[in-house]
Formats: sequence, C-alpha cells, structure tokens
Amino acid sequence: MLSSIILPSVGILLFVCAVILCAITLLPYSRHRAWWVRCWEFPRLQIATLAIIAASLQLGLFAFDTWVSWFVVVASGAVALIQGWRILPYTGVYPVQAKRAASSAKGLQIRIMVANVLTPNRNAAGLLAQVRAQQPDILVTMESDIWWQQQLSSLEADYPHRLYQPQDNLYGMHVYSKLPWKQAKIAFLVEDDVPSMHFILRLNDSSDMRLHVLHPAPPSPTENASSKPRDAELIQVAKYAQQQQQQHKLPVMVVGDLNDVAWSDSTRLFKKLSGLLDPRVGRGMFNTFHAKYWPLRWPLDHMFYSDHFQLVHMQRLPKFGSDHFPMLLELAFLPSQQHTQEGLMAKAEDHAWAEDTLESSDSP
Repeated sequence: MLSSIILPSVGILLFVCAVILCAITLLPYSRHRAWWVRCWEFPRLQIATLAIIAASLQLGLFAFDTWVSWFVVVASGAVALIQGWRILPYTGVYPVQAKRAASSAKGLQIRIMVANVLTPNRNAAGLLAQVRAQQPDILVTMESDIWWQQQLSSLEADYPHRLYQPQDNLYGMHVYSKLPWKQAKIAFLVEDDVPSMHFILRLNDSSDMRLHVLHPAPPSPTENASSKPRDAELIQVAKYAQQQQQQHKLPVMVVGDLNDVAWSDSTRLFKKLSGLLDPRVGRGMFNTFHAKYWPLRWPLDHMFYSDHFQLVHMQRLPKFGSDHFPMLLELAFLPSQQHTQEGLMAKAEDHAWAEDTLESSDSP
C-alpha cells in the first residue's frame, strides 16, 4: 500500500527534476547576461551529479513502460554528458595544457600566492602562518580592508614592494612583492568602486613581466544584475595581455578571484583572447570556493600565464576562516622554451562576441 503511494510520487519528482536539470543546463547556452542565467555555469559538477542520481533512480525503480520513464533517463543522461563535457578538461583524464618544468630546467622560479581573505574574517594569524610557511615571492590579497592591512603589516620587512587599495565594500586589494617593479598602478576599468592592479615587475636584469590582479564583481541578485561589467573587465585585460605578448614580447600573468568558473563561456573567451595558459587543465579543478561547504565548491580563483613560464608546483592551500581557499603557484621562467605550449585560440566569432560585450557594457 505504502509503495503504491511513494513510487508514483518519486516518479513525478524525478520527472520534474529532469525538466529542471534540462532547463538550467540549456540556459547558459543562450549567452544571456542576466545573473539568473549565468549563475548556472557555476555548479556544473553538482548538476551532473544530480542528473546521474536521477537517471540511476529511474533505472532502478521503474520499468520503461511510459514516455515519462524514457524522458527521465534520456534527459538526465544528456544533462550529465553535456555538463561532464564542459568540466572534463579539469580532470586528470584530459591532456595537460601547461607543461611541467623539467627538474633539470635552469631558470628563475617565482612563487605567487593568492588569497581572498573575506573582509569580516578575523583569522589573520592563519593567513600569516601560511605566508611564512610558503614564502611566496608575491602575495595577493582580495577583500582586504584597513583592518587586514594592519594585520599584514608584519610582512612589510620581507616584502619591500607593496601596493594597497583597502576598501570596505569587499573589493579591497593588496599586493606584497619581493620582486621590484618598474611600474605599479591601480585602475578602475569598468566600475568606479571595483579596483584592479597592474604591474611591470623586474624578473632579472634583462627581463620584465606584466602582472594583472583582478577581482571583478559577480552577476548576482546582491551585486550586478548582469554579467556585463565582469565580462567587460575580463575582455579588456585579455586583449591587453595578448597585445603585450605579441607587440612587446613581455611575459604576462593574470591572477585573482574572477568571480567566474574555469569552464564558463566568459572565462574560456578570456583564455582565447589572451592566449594565456591554464595550469589546471588536465590536472584538476582546484576548487577554491566555498571553503566551508564542500558540496558547493567550484574554481573561482585563477592563475593564468604566458608560455614564457612552465609549471613547477600548484597547490590549493588549507582554509583559514575565509570562504575561499588560498592558491599557490610556482613557475619557472624559461623564455628559451617559449612556443612549446599552446592555449586556446580565438576565432572570428570570439572577437565579435567580445566586441559586442564591450559595446553593450558601455550602454546604461
């Protein structure tokens, strides 16, 4: 008696679930920039997992005697395949994009650590302990305000080159560097209260490097109703990074919390336009958000670089009270081996999409 009531209810629930999963899988392909569309690019792994569960329950509990049964299995299977295809490059079964430096490689090595501290988080000691343990050459903090600047002041003796932009709106930013720089500036590329930082660093007596630190605002009901500002900032920096590599032959690195996932259309467009390498491809997702809720994690903090570098080490560091995990990247500067790695290539339609995004972001 009980099964005659429960099973039909489960069947209806599975059907509704399959319809919803199909809808939120297809929505991002519209390229509509509203937050309620773009947000579904984030939980691709979670959506794929739910689709597999739905299909498995349908197969295990019901016979294929109605079109509803077939729909649930076919639709859920299609969702799992589509989502799986998008996240596949960030698994160990996919070919790596960024080469690992040989142990015998002779070249300058650079360690950079990126940490979104979460402004109300007060565990500065936890972050300081990790900085002292990892000894990065460059430390980037985001969401850092005056309080965080004061707590990190003990680093100043070891990091003589510093640029500060403390803010209390979750978009403060600080950079501490052991490497000297020839140029450092703070820019507000798209929004008046969302800064970015741009540097020309001295790698050695004969080589400079461009470093861009970004933290654009996300599309969300509490931030921006559209992804236009974020996407426009990414496109501007991508185009500039490509120009620096092609015209000025400068190595380039772009790091930060992009408030976008590695597999989204907008991040893929950034990588195509910039030509920069993503060391996560073929190695793993390195999910950095949300540090407190393991079922809801995706890669928000990014480290891209030009083919002047090869990977030595990459690691997601332990959490320290923020909603983000810090990331550590160590690279070998090997310009003699340039052009032995290749990132994504932009096509004509990618450039057209980028120009359309920039134009639309200028409109009210």
